[in-house]
Amino acid sequence: MLERLIIGLAMTVIAVAVSGRRAFWIYKLISSGQPANDRADGLGQRVRAQFVEVFGQRRLLKWSVPGLAHLFTFYAFVILITVYIEAYGALFVPDFAIPLIGTWPVLGFLQDTIAVLALVSLGVFSVIRLRNAPERKARDSRFYGSHTGGAWLILFMIFNVLWTLFLYRAAASALGYLPYTSGAWASIGLGTLFAGVPEPTLEVVESIGLLLHIGVMLVFTVIVAYSKHLHIFTAPINVSAKRFPKALGPLPAMESNGKKIDFEDPGEDDVFGRGRIEDFTWKGMLDFATCTECGRCQSQCPAWNTGKPLSPKLLIMDLRDHMNAKAPYMIGGRDMPEEGSIDFSAGLTAHPGHGVPESGFERVRGSGPDQAARPLVGTAEQGGVIDPDVLWSCTSCGACVEQCPVDIEHVDHIMDMRRHQVLIESEFPSELGTLFKNLENKGNPWGQNSKERLDWTKKLGFTVNVFDGELAPETEYLFWIGCAGAFDDGAKKTVQATAELLHRAGVEYTVLGPEETCTGDPARRSGNEFLFQMLAQQNVEVLNSVFEGREPGTRKIVTTCPHCLNTLGREYPQLDGHYEVVHHTQLLNKLVREGKLVPVAAPSEDKLAPVTYHDPCYLGRHNDVYEEPRALVGAVATLTEMPRHADRSMCCGAGGAQMWMEERIGQRVNVNRTEEAIATLSGADTPSKTALNARGANLDTPVAGSDGAASGGTIAVGCPFCKTMLTDGLTQKQGEGEGEGMQVQDVSQMLLAAVRRGDTDTNGHSSANGSASDSEPAKEPAQGDSQS
Repeated sequence: MLERLIIGLAMTVIAVAVSGRRAFWIYKLISSGQPANDRADGLGQRVRAQFVEVFGQRRLLKWSVPGLAHLFTFYAFVILITVYIEAYGALFVPDFAIPLIGTWPVLGFLQDTIAVLALVSLGVFSVIRLRNAPERKARDSRFYGSHTGGAWLILFMIFNVLWTLFLYRAAASALGYLPYTSGAWASIGLGTLFAGVPEPTLEVVESIGLLLHIGVMLVFTVIVAYSKHLHIFTAPINVSAKRFPKALGPLPAMESNGKKIDFEDPGEDDVFGRGRIEDFTWKGMLDFATCTECGRCQSQCPAWNTGKPLSPKLLIMDLRDHMNAKAPYMIGGRDMPEEGSIDFSAGLTAHPGHGVPESGFERVRGSGPDQAARPLVGTAEQGGVIDPDVLWSCTSCGACVEQCPVDIEHVDHIMDMRRHQVLIESEFPSELGTLFKNLENKGNPWGQNSKERLDWTKKLGFTVNVFDGELAPETEYLFWIGCAGAFDDGAKKTVQATAELLHRAGVEYTVLGPEETCTGDPARRSGNEFLFQMLAQQNVEVLNSVFEGREPGTRKIVTTCPHCLNTLGREYPQLDGHYEVVHHTQLLNKLVREGKLVPVAAPSEDKLAPVTYHDPCYLGRHNDVYEEPRALVGAVATLTEMPRHADRSMCCGAGGAQMWMEERIGQRVNVNRTEEAIATLSGADTPSKTALNARGANLDTPVAGSDGAASGGTIAVGCPFCKTMLTDGLTQKQGEGEGEGMQVQDVSQMLLAAVRRGDTDTNGHSSANGSASDSEPAKEPAQGDSQS
């Protein structure tokens, strides 16, 4: 007994010293980051996040099979802590039991059951990894670029923890040392296999099992401290330190050394964006250290799925590996090499291992001067950690953030690096130069004159109120048209349809006309924070004067553009602009529920053409508006969902200022999404071509603001940029002979057509009170939730 006590304690001291040293090093490294002062606000919601996301495994369970397997494995770690308390107690007293609860059959049952479930989960993980092996599926594998060898080692170590647990407990049960006489069904059952074994032999087996169980755990702890499985300890911290409600929607204001940058009078030592790894905040560095390499973000990324070099997972891995390699210069006291002292263009050393072409970190290995001198963003010839093509492929769709189980803030980090490239390095795609010029000189991306902002009203059969210096008391909403609605022909049809619907419902609204200018979203998402601040300040001044004297709750804005929705409602508060902003689908759904708009279903033969709905990223993932547009579509047609929809929707390819950049690598994102929409509509239950042709003459005449009726089906959208991108994609595919007869329409256009059907029936009688579709619109959003 004394021998195993000495061996057990000696192993523990060594392992704690080794892993503790590593833990202190990691703490020093992460705490060397820039301040992130807002990460302790709202203690209550941070505690709740622990229960929901850590103990509830909410995000992991979005993927049911691997989610359940991870749930069982996680709770094995939690519950089996009691087994290790018993094991360490048995070093001193063979039949040790935890005080008060140590002999409860329920505890023994939980210990054995969760251990068995964890064993089953290991089998599930093994099958998943074999089926998705990068060697077989290459880029289609979410594990492509991950440290797969390390993952298998961890699975092996967990297996060792579990089999040694049962060896020790079975022998202890046979000796009568196990604290449980019932409940621990697996351990007691296995203990019967030792029947007839001499007691001295059993004592040796029990001691070996005990020391193996403790030793495996200690080795496991050391491995975790030096591997990507560090997330076992850092993930709960990262979840509690996350941005609330999530790291989507508004971009954080630019800060330097923990203080918001004053763009009118910036400090001499202010750092703009992230140009070096040490410029990231401690939360960013914690993000890098927490990445599990699970690849969920990679599997959902529109850039990666269309052949581009951006993988959110690999980007975070590159930043992590570079941070670790540069640590001797950041916290170890080594002197930084002089800038430009190393010529990376001379060639990079070839290396073995897991490196992939998309991995910028793999260009330079080790932790020497060449690692410290690398630019954070740069080409292979420059030795850059992040390639410019990686940085500028991001659409800011937020799929990576939505799927990440440990709340890594990929989009924030990408945008911060873009900010540095634009504001300090003046390195950005050439097309953005035109965008910046148009925004600065004309106040819109197209470079059109502001006097043309009311051209969309010319074809309407009623007068639209234009702000004339004072907002009338009866005016309920300011209708923010947006640059696309004012200047893009397709988007004009959307605002025309919305304007008519509001007019029919008796909603009093006003537009700004020439006083309106770009919200600055494309400038901010392309990294030009200075230009965003200029545009935003101008708009806030205008809007505050428009709403002067109005109390909170009456400063209402409706817009058809999710990007304007996000910027006006969730980013302008950073500049003291506080408004209640709703998307037009939210307001229209409210009006339908109140009976102020009565959509009438198309004749049964006309409803046969299928409809699928594309979720705009800035309406869905960024602002959690999913139900209202679907309710409106369901009120006028039968909705068929695409495989990728709601929070897993595929981006149209326009976000992150991609609308103004040219895609030169891989497949165009909008084409990929259009192909999915065409496949969905083609596979939906539809009438035969003969039937469609037969009823063609009876189709409703296209309404003003409609793109015309299409027998092949409709792709419904709720964003002007999505409409443009999917229309372009559909045009290309139709030129290739696919998607014939299909069209792209905004939800408002479809609703207007349905409402107009109620004006008169076939006999000329009014049918304004005709029955709407059986599909009920979604519940009206609660007051205060309109921005999200």
